[in-house]
Amino acid sequence: MLDYKELYLDLFRATEKAINILVEAQQKAEEQYLSSPEAAMTVLSVTDAHAVKNALHQG
Repeated sequence: MLDYKELYLDLFRATEKAINILVEAQQKAEEQYLSSPEAAMTVLSVTDAHAVKNALHQG
C-alpha cells in the first residue's frame, strides 16, 4: 500500500528546495543590480510606452 504521508513529505521537501533555489537566485540578481553602476533611465510618455508595448507584442 502506498505511504501517502511519505509521498506528501517528499513533495513538500522538493517544493521547499525549489523555493530556496528561486529565493537564492532572486537575491543574487538583486545584489548584482544594487552593486552595478546606475544605468541611465529615460521617462517615457504614455504614448511612447504604448508604442513600445505594441512593438514588443508584434515582434
